[in-house]
Amino acid sequence: MSVAMKDRPTQAVRDEVIDQLIMNYSHGELSYEAFERRLDIAMESQDNEEIAKQAEDLKLNVDESYVESKKHNMAFNFEPSSEQGTDSVVSVFGGNKRSGAWKVAGELKVLSAFSGTEIDFTNATFTKKVTTVKVFSLFSGNDIFVPENVNIVSKVFCIFGGVDNDSQTSATIDAPTLVIEGFAIFSGVDISIKQSLKERFVAFADGLKRMFN
Repeated sequence: MSVAMKDRPTQAVRDEVIDQLIMNYSHGELSYEAFERRLDIAMESQDNEEIAKQAEDLKLNVDESYVESKKHNMAFNFEPSSEQGTDSVVSVFGGNKRSGAWKVAGELKVLSAFSGTEIDFTNATFTKKVTTVKVFSLFSGNDIFVPENVNIVSKVFCIFGGVDNDSQTSATIDAPTLVIEGFAIFSGVDISIKQSLKERFVAFADGLKRMFN
């Protein structure tokens, strides 16, 4: 006998429904407008029955190919390494940017003086479960972009400065953790998500749709 829908874990129901929505949209069973509308409800609702209703009329179920594609496109990038490793980004009276597909060392030192620095972890590959970002910022602005499926711990000490953490990530316990610490003096450190989870779902679905059509 199956468990009643209302008693199932909400996140499990949500994940199953979102997978079905993407599967059916990518195969032309749903219009973009219907896909986006149902996706919004599936992601935001806390009612299991309302979430499940978004996929109850869909005929296509997730297959092995879909699971492999999702694993490749939606999971955080993690390649464990036995070496701790230390990397650095230095900006003095200028600007510096670290982005794209890059491997993150166990410790990243960020020094900014009268400068602007951007560190983008969106497409980065993590090598440690816990990565420490040590910031020293003087009369500077620092933008740190993080994936939505990575845990964030902010411990920056500010002197006539501020930290704005808009990441609001909701990662699993197994996901990598970014610990951002250090000093911001007459400076600002902004931590935010460059691409939301919904945007990633839509991009993934559009990619599958182009492949199947």
